[in-house]
Amino acid sequence: MIDLFSDTHTLPSDGMRRAMAEAEVGDEQLGEDPTTRRLEERVAGLLGKEAAVFLPTGSMCNKVAIAALTKPGDAVVCDHGAHVSRFEGGGPAVLSGVLLEPIVTAKGHFTPDQVRAVMNRGNVYQPRTSLVSLEQTHNLAGGTVWPIDQYEAVCAAAREFDASVYTDGARLFNAVAASGIPALRWSAPVDAIWVDFSKGLGGPGGAAIAGSAVFVAAAIRFKYLFGGGMRQSGILCAAALYGLDHNVERLADDHANAARLASGLADLGLGITPAESNMVFCSPPNGMTATAFSAALEKEGVRASALGGRIRMVTHLGVTTADVEAAIVAIVRVIKAR
Repeated sequence: MIDLFSDTHTLPSDGMRRAMAEAEVGDEQLGEDPTTRRLEERVAGLLGKEAAVFLPTGSMCNKVAIAALTKPGDAVVCDHGAHVSRFEGGGPAVLSGVLLEPIVTAKGHFTPDQVRAVMNRGNVYQPRTSLVSLEQTHNLAGGTVWPIDQYEAVCAAAREFDASVYTDGARLFNAVAASGIPALRWSAPVDAIWVDFSKGLGGPGGAAIAGSAVFVAAAIRFKYLFGGGMRQSGILCAAALYGLDHNVERLADDHANAARLASGLADLGLGITPAESNMVFCSPPNGMTATAFSAALEKEGVRASALGGRIRMVTHLGVTTADVEAAIVAIVRVIKAR
C-alpha cells in the first residue's frame, strides 16, 4: 500500500528506534527526565523562546495555548478551516470557555484588515478578543505557507488590540523548507508556537510548545490539568531529537514528490490545488464522489483521504519518488475504469 493518507502515518526508522531504546529517562512529572529536558531546551533554542514544554499531542498544544492565553468568555480569532476549529472536538469551548471567531479565507491566511474588523476590546455585550491563532502550514487549505510579510502584519494588527498571538506549527518545518525562512523568524512575532514530531519528522508521537517562561509555567499547569502528564517521556523525546537531527532537511524531498504528484494529476485533467509543501488536494474525476474515488484508489493500492469533497494526498518519509510514479499509474487505472 502506498500510504498518502497523512504524514502522521510515518513509522520510526531503525535508527530512531535505537535512539528510543537507549534513551536516558526519569520521572517527567518531577522534572527528572533528562531526555525530555534536553528536547525542551532544544526546541526553545530553535524557536528563540525562553522555555518549552513537551506535550503528548499537537492538539493538546492548541488547547494548552488557548487556555494559557485567554480567560473564559474571551474570543479567539482563527481561520474558518483551522485545525483548532475543525478537528479538535470543540476543545476550546469545553476546556477554556472561549468563543472562536472564524475568518473565511481562500488559503488559510487572513489579512491585517480582516483581523482588525473582528477584534473587540470587550464590553458588557461583547467578548474581549484576546487571542489570534495562526496555522503554519495550513492543513485544509492545502498545506499552504503564510507569506511572511502578511504573517508579521497580522501579528502587529493583533497587538494593536493588546491581543496575544500563537502559531499552530504542526508543520512549521515544512514551512521552513518551502519558504527558506528560518523557524526563528516565524516564531519571533508570536507569544507561543509549537512543533509536532509525529508528522514529517517521523516520530511516534509528541509535540512541544515554546514561549516565555511565564507562558510555559502556565502551560505546564494546563498540561497536567488536561491529563497530559507522563512519566518516562524521554523515550518519545529521544525519537523527537532523532527527527530534529535527521529528518528536517529531507522535508524538501517530500515537497518535490508532492510537486511531481500534483503535476501528474493535472496532466490527467483533475482539478488540483497547487502544492506549496507536502500536500496535494485534487477534485475527483467526473462522475465520482471523493469518497468513491478514495475507495477505488485503495483497491489499487493507494491510500488517500476524502476531505470536504476533495481528495488529499500527503507525501512523507515513507513515500518514495517511485511510489509517487506508481500512484499516478494507479490513478490512471481508476479513471479509465470508472
